[in-house]
Amino acid sequence: MEAVAKLNNVPTSPRKMRLVAGLIRGKSVSRALNLLKFEANSGSERLEKLLLSALSNWQLKNEDTRIEEANLYIKEIFVNEGKMLKRLRPAPQGRGHRIRKRSNHVTVIIDSLTEEQIEQQSKKSKKASK
Repeated sequence: MEAVAKLNNVPTSPRKMRLVAGLIRGKSVSRALNLLKFEANSGSERLEKLLLSALSNWQLKNEDTRIEEANLYIKEIFVNEGKMLKRLRPAPQGRGHRIRKRSNHVTVIIDSLTEEQIEQQSKKSKKASK
């Protein structure tokens, strides 16, 4: 059972947020939370809060299951461009240069691993270690 959380109109550029999102894509939720806690980028705090929101959404859907036993991982995370605020900055000789203040929308989808998927991952990791 998957759960979704969205964060709209985050006042950082999508490019900066995609760097942080790439760090946690495909990782387990507990590992992703640890990575975000110690990441220096400004977007990591917002993504950590969003991931906790997705976790609580999953918990509401699956009240009978424990989080520790569910093997939750980040199935999808993507960052889209939000609205752009256009401002003017004074420039020489009475001109004005346009400043684009970008924003973004982030969507996180978490899901639980089945036993088959866990076995496939362990086989892949064994092949990679050889």
